Amino acid sequence: MIVGKVVGSIVATRKNENLLGNKFLIVEPYNRMAGSGRLVAIDNVGAGIGEDVLVAMGSAARIGCGMETSPVDAAIVGIVDDAIGLE
Repeated sequence: MIVGKVVGSIVATRKNENLLGNKFLIVEPYNRMAGSGRLVAIDNVGAGIGEDVLVAMGSAARIGCGMETSPVDAAIVGIVDDAIGLE
């Protein structure tokens, strides 16, 4: 699991049928959280741009948002209210 800030959103009018009705957000992980830079995560908790979020990756993302048969690799599973030492 990583912690990051939501920095944008993605709109995809054509997508896998298992992803219909879902919101996609761009998350920038905090330093030392992930090596590949920004990522796209499905949002099931109602996060918004500028919020700090918890992101599950891989199979934990699919299980955490109840989408075991969907092509999901990252899912926002929580909104951070307060944290010490994030940056």
